[in-house]
Amino acid sequence: MKRQQYLLATSGAVLLVIVYFFGQTIPAKKAASPPAQGNTAASSAKPIDIQDILSASKSKLKPGQQAYIDRIENSVVRGDVKEQQKKAYRQLAVFWKDSVQNGFLPFIYYNAEIAKLDNSEKNLNFAAQLFLENLRGLDNSSLKTWMADQAKDLFQRSLKIDANNDSTKIGLGACFMFGSGAGNPQEVMQGIQQILEVAQRDSTNMYAQFMLGLGGAISGQFDKAIERLTKVVSHEPGNLEAIMKLAEINEQKGNNEQAVKWYGQSKKIIKDPEVLKEIDARIKSLQ
Repeated sequence: MKRQQYLLATSGAVLLVIVYFFGQTIPAKKAASPPAQGNTAASSAKPIDIQDILSASKSKLKPGQQAYIDRIENSVVRGDVKEQQKKAYRQLAVFWKDSVQNGFLPFIYYNAEIAKLDNSEKNLNFAAQLFLENLRGLDNSSLKTWMADQAKDLFQRSLKIDANNDSTKIGLGACFMFGSGAGNPQEVMQGIQQILEVAQRDSTNMYAQFMLGLGGAISGQFDKAIERLTKVVSHEPGNLEAIMKLAEINEQKGNNEQAVKWYGQSKKIIKDPEVLKEIDARIKSLQ
């Protein structure tokens, strides 16, 4: 897995990019400081219990839908329990994905449970990427931590199958970078070091360069982040997230001219008129 791994996983990629970047308050001419040491906001947040989420989601369904879920959940009986469980999880995953508007969390949970039972490198990595790519724009530290922990577990299971898969190593490192809800510096650096090991061995790995660029932004190493993300865009000119991140970092540094350049570059890719209005407004505010 190469380029596709660091493109956003959902079909609403552009929307998520805009929420991720424009949903933040970005100071126009003052560089953001690195996360403070000793921030314990994430540790004080209430842990997520997926069973509570499943129960709450189920309670909002129509009676017929609830009865359907009950039948599937009670369908595992004697015999080949593992195969029956996989079948049940598949049915539940499809239901939450296709039949419920806000069923994404149950869907990715059941998808991950299927991957664990299959225990194939491909399925484990796919399930892990769903968690990783969708936790990055979250503000809820408890949910972000839970999703990162799920992705870590899946990537670690995958590495037991193939310990030399660089993409899996990078994904695991990214979980530490993005999963620390309060920006825990130790976890961020742990993730960066794991990805850096791959990048030092293979400088052409753009997935590693991309994640290191994001890691540099998180840790306040803006010049390094710009260098790496610029390299990514030179190899992958259609990488919208890298372009948007370059615009954001330059704006944080007060490099308005460069920020306008990169926001303008994003307009060559984005087609959504509402998103383009947001970008035009951002450009105007910088000129």
